[in-house]
This record gives sequence, structure tokens and C-alpha cells, in this order.
Amino acid sequence: MTTALLVDVALAVLLLGAAVWAQRLVADLRTLPRADAATGATTVPVSVVVPARDEEQTLPALLRSVAEQLPEVREVVVVDDASRDGTAAVARAARARVLPAGTPPPGWTGKAWACHTGAAATTGDLVLFLDADTVLRPGALARLLAAHARHGGLVSVQPHHDVVRPYEQLSAYFNVVALMASAAFTRRDRDAASPAPMAFGPCLLTSREDYVHAGGHEAVRADILDDAALAAAYHRAGLPVWCAVGGDAVRMRSYPGGLGQLVAGWTKNIASGAADAAPSATAATVAWISAHHAVAVGAVLSLLVALTGRGGALVAGSPLLWAVAYVAAALQLRWVLHRAGSFRWWAWALFPVPLLAFDLVFARSLALTAVRRSVSWRGRDVSLADNRSGEEVA
Repeated sequence: MTTALLVDVALAVLLLGAAVWAQRLVADLRTLPRADAATGATTVPVSVVVPARDEEQTLPALLRSVAEQLPEVREVVVVDDASRDGTAAVARAARARVLPAGTPPPGWTGKAWACHTGAAATTGDLVLFLDADTVLRPGALARLLAAHARHGGLVSVQPHHDVVRPYEQLSAYFNVVALMASAAFTRRDRDAASPAPMAFGPCLLTSREDYVHAGGHEAVRADILDDAALAAAYHRAGLPVWCAVGGDAVRMRSYPGGLGQLVAGWTKNIASGAADAAPSATAATVAWISAHHAVAVGAVLSLLVALTGRGGALVAGSPLLWAVAYVAAALQLRWVLHRAGSFRWWAWALFPVPLLAFDLVFARSLALTAVRRSVSWRGRDVSLADNRSGEEVA
């Protein structure tokens, strides 16, 4: 066997291993079950809590979708987290109850305090926390209730990402990494000895009894990623956490305010996300991302060599290997992206472009985390000092 062939075989094994390892993390991208009237879950009163800060553009669609749900919810409480726009007026126009969050007490993040305030003001036996940029499709609430009746504990949904403008396609790798690193979609059932599960903050359904037993948002008051911390709190309390992707039931459109909003949002999430993921899931995700970098570089260099006839010494592996690897990586990415959101063809076919965007935002997040020790989000500085998940400071 020649040296060149040995190199190809070694590279192929490494790339395939990374792909298979990562695929295990998203093998079960399940959606919400269809509602079954026999569960009786639809008779339980539901209160909806929406923490909102500067959300006058997104709230109308969410509140309209909630009002159209069957069964009807008992109440909708919008917690106005010091909005500087017409959030409160929009919520009142939709006949939601509006509560001012006020200034978060010391040690509380703004969102955790808003959720805590809203939950304390509601009366339903079930509490549904929804981010303002989510939308429930017809029948979504009944399906959420069916999932909760079946699994109990905390039901969490990562909404299907509606991608509209071209710059929003750059969220591709962030969406996939969030799903992989959560380790919520493996086919292996969790047991009491397994690492704490993850959850997705845009859509969380729980009984009030379980919420109180787990400590509620008071137990996660200082965490930037309150969703992951809340899942860990349920796990510590011996309560299950069950996750799904939104599919045709729960949708969202993240960062419609422009490229700057997208960069700021993902910078905040990346700054603390890695610390909350299970080590094995983190390792698999890093291996997968590294493989994509290798494929992107190998394929591009091979193409340049083919076009110019120069630089062949810079490329390890044959052009055929990199061509096959590129197609395989793109198709795997396509499979996940189609389940994560409405991403266009070029987000996976030209995957080095969103991969570069991921790299730049990741580098920015690392710089802010290591040097400034804080990131900015919606007019607030989020402190990352003292190895905590973070506190928002005025």
C-alpha cells in the first residue's frame, strides 16, 4: 500500500469517525407527539408567561398564536423587562396581562427575574414559558400538553428556526451545535447516573408543583443560560427533562434585527454554553466542527491546485478524498439543518461560508470572555466573572 493511499485511508477513518460520533447526538431529533384526547391533559389549566424586553415587533404574532390555541389557556402574562419600545402597549392591545419586571435584585439575570415574576403571578396548574419570538402553530398547545402528560417534569422545545433574510443563514452552525451539544437527542435513555440534561429556553412547559419542587427560576437566578441551568435543577430534584424540536408545531425567528443582533446574540450564548454541555457531547461536537474545517480547507486547496497546478505540497490527501468528504459533510449538514430550520440550500452546499461566520463569532466570544469578562445583550452588560454562568449588571 502506497504512502498516499495510507494517508487517504487514515484521513477517511478520522473524518468518518467524527461524523458518526456527532450523528449519534442528533439521531433522535423528535418532534412533539400528536395530541391524544384520551390523556386527559387538555383539561388542565395552563398559564403562559412571556418575558419580554424590547419585543414590540415579535409579540403580536406570538400572542395571536396563543389566542388561537385549543384548549384555551387560562391567562397570558407578559413581563415587561424594562422595555424601551412599545412592548407593554402591544401586549395590552392583545389582551395580555402586563407586569413590569422592575429592576432585578442583585444576583439575578433579567430573564430569570422576569420568568420568576411572571410565574408567581399566575394561577394555572401548568406554566408555559415562551420567548417573545416564538409562534405556536394550530394544535401546538395540545401537543405540548400530550408530551407533558406522557413524560412529566420539564418539557422543552427548540423551535423550528424560520430563516428569512440572507444574513440569517449564517446561524446554520450555531443551530446545529446547540442541538448536538445538548445531547438531548441521542437514542439512549437517560438514567439517574447520567449527566444533567439540557433544555431550550424558548418553549418550556412544567407543572407548577414540579417547578416549585425544582426551585424554579430562583434556583438559576444568576445563570445566563437559564434554560440549561433549569434542566439541571430538575435533574437534581429527580424530575425528568424531555426535549423535542419544533417541527410544524413551534416556530421562531431569531435575530430579525440585523447582522449585529445575530452576532451579539450568538456571542452571548457561546460565552457560557460550552461550560454547561456534557464533556462527551462537547468532545463529539468539537470533533465534528474540526472535521468540517479540515474538509473545507482540503477541498478548497485541492480545487486551487487543480486550477493553478501549484501548491500540491500543501495538501494532505487526494483531491478525490476531499471531494467525497465535502459532499458527505454537506449532506449530513443538510439533514440536520432541515430539521432545525428553513435554511436555504447554500447554507449546507457552501458550508465553508457559515462555518467562517461561526469561527468569527466564536473568536469574538472568546475574546470578550477572556479579556473583558462580559458580553452585551439588549442594552445590558452580562458579567462572566468568578467562573459563574453570568450575572447581568446595570
